[in-house]
Amino acid sequence: MRLLDRLEVVNREQRLKVARAILYLAQGTFGECDTEADVLHWSRYNSFLLYQMGTFTAFLELLRMETDNTQACSSALRKPAISLADSTELRVLLSVMYLMVENIRLEWDTDPSGWRAVRETFQTELSFPVHSEEPFVLLLFSMITKFCSGLAPHFPMKKVLLLLWKVVLFTLGGFETLQALKIQKRAEFSLPPLAEDSIQVVRSMRAASPPSYTLDLGESQMAPQSSKQRGRRGRKQLLTKQDSLDIYNERDLFKNEEPPPEEEEEAGEGENTLDGELDLLERGPLVPPRPSQTPTTERVTFPKGLPWAPKVRQKDIEHFLEISRNKFIGFTLGQDTDTLVGLPRPIHESVKTLKQHKYISISDIQIKNEEELEKCPMSLGEEKVQQTPCEILYQAMLYNLPQYMIALLKILLAAAPTSKAKTDSINILADVLPEEMPITVLQSMKLGIDVNRHKEIIVKSISTVLLLLLKHFKLNHIYQFEYVSQHLVFANCIPLILKFFNQNILSYITAKNSISVLDYPSCTIHDLPDLTAESLEAGDNNQFCWRNLFSCINLLRLLNKLTKWKHSRTMMLVVFKSAPILKRALKVKQAMLQLYVLKLLKIQTKYLGRQWRKSNMKTMSAIYQKVRHRMNDDWAYGNDIDARPWDFQAEECTLRANIEAFNSRRYDRPQDSEFAPVDNCLLSVLGQKLELPEDFYYSYELWLEREVFSQPICWEELLQSH
Repeated sequence: MRLLDRLEVVNREQRLKVARAILYLAQGTFGECDTEADVLHWSRYNSFLLYQMGTFTAFLELLRMETDNTQACSSALRKPAISLADSTELRVLLSVMYLMVENIRLEWDTDPSGWRAVRETFQTELSFPVHSEEPFVLLLFSMITKFCSGLAPHFPMKKVLLLLWKVVLFTLGGFETLQALKIQKRAEFSLPPLAEDSIQVVRSMRAASPPSYTLDLGESQMAPQSSKQRGRRGRKQLLTKQDSLDIYNERDLFKNEEPPPEEEEEAGEGENTLDGELDLLERGPLVPPRPSQTPTTERVTFPKGLPWAPKVRQKDIEHFLEISRNKFIGFTLGQDTDTLVGLPRPIHESVKTLKQHKYISISDIQIKNEEELEKCPMSLGEEKVQQTPCEILYQAMLYNLPQYMIALLKILLAAAPTSKAKTDSINILADVLPEEMPITVLQSMKLGIDVNRHKEIIVKSISTVLLLLLKHFKLNHIYQFEYVSQHLVFANCIPLILKFFNQNILSYITAKNSISVLDYPSCTIHDLPDLTAESLEAGDNNQFCWRNLFSCINLLRLLNKLTKWKHSRTMMLVVFKSAPILKRALKVKQAMLQLYVLKLLKIQTKYLGRQWRKSNMKTMSAIYQKVRHRMNDDWAYGNDIDARPWDFQAEECTLRANIEAFNSRRYDRPQDSEFAPVDNCLLSVLGQKLELPEDFYYSYELWLEREVFSQPICWEELLQSH
């Protein structure tokens, strides 16, 4: 309590000193601990203690004060180069708040019984506007937009984005929470339960080998020696891959594939061990490679058959019956899917099979309800909207949501490894560059690793925030999801993600931009060794950077969310030539990443032409094996009516009109009192109690004489018709 009282002093230096002392407590008082486990334990314990003492509320007020500090913003604008020293107080405040959110968010089995109530209270405080008129997330979003507009270039964006990610994850919930909410909402709408748990299905999937690349005949004749080397190397890799496949008792789709010559030049000598390393991605934790001489005694039984249950939309059944009726009886019955008179017996069986796999989504019910509310607004009355944390967040973000999305994409573009430095781009390195630039080679290497790690964390945070918002908004209401999606598409999110993947993804995922001895909490317990250029180049012992793999999967899922069932956006993938970019990403042998790459390839195969499908048959086989099937979906052919590239603009305009109608009906309120409902009942109007100010009673007689008796008003004329 004494530290909290000293936070309110006017002196800036004393306030910063107290904030640093609280940060030391939140970090686990590492000076008094002997092991890393002790540091993490006391960090968690102190976080709960600090919250119960009201530390988060005090730091929230300090954060608001720092963000509104115009003097600091103006001084940062005048500086030619911004460094760590310009954001010291902000970084201390954000670090304490991040540690408190992350420690309280996680639930452990060994937690005391009283911590559950503390966690629920903290979650409510972050979800609803308790201390101000808006949720805490909006303060972080306002900091992001202020930074991107150039008004506050000294804001530490990495820490702001990390805190935003954890707050969204804490208040709305992660993917496990989403799955539980989806099951609950389907039960509320009286929909059948889900056929499978998508999270568990993806976890049980195994990765396929990367697709083959056709070699030019001239190139193969010009380089016979390299072909022999490839053959020897391919035989060695085949042994390791076959051994890996025997574990799963499954046939490899791409057994006899060879990498193209340009891949050999990029990979160099490290290609010999590449397949062995990639096999480890699908086995969970990083384990040392198993000796090839050891015989496999235990086999992991992998489920045979397709991993996903097929789905059929109502639109697919209607389209099938429309074609069948036109063919056999010469007319259609609109949306009637029950009348099968005049159709042959095989059509009856087909319709029965389609209806057995019919899937009605929550979005279909929400769209149908919205159409009914638009048609009959008076008879159905006002919609009762449950004030969930997701609904509160959407209401708060609604009017500035385009600016928030543009700001996030601007930072993502600046942090992408494929983006080039421009003079007009924003500076995201304000909280990583020191005051004095490095003068030795070792310092330069350390700073370079730190800068790359800084960018990777920013990409990870933004991709996760966008994916969580899209998934939660889609579950809350489909038009909230579509509103966010349209603004992301209008802000060129699709070409931005494709530009991100237009690099050597394998090198990006295997990058080692971290120094393990400087990671928390090991750096606080162990003595720091002497860093050398060789140790920095060696990096850590991890074979892959899970942070970058996580970011790639999130961006692919984001791209899937934006383009699913949107033919105009699918055409954007075709126009930007995304097929070779996505196909290169299949070289990463990780099942979840490959699944979403194959989904993106599946939706555009009908537009890529017969020759592309003919030369990529192994990719088509992988799509058939890994991706969910939609009955009557001719994704492998170009004869679908949806493949005809017209009315794409009308599709987006219709969707935008529906979104605007939804937002206007649910969230717009009449600004002018003249448009508010009027009570026309004389008895109720006269029965209302009108509170008048006290000074009116003293001058009531003067007001009556001036406004009523002395005014020539002919009341009879009001009753005459004109």
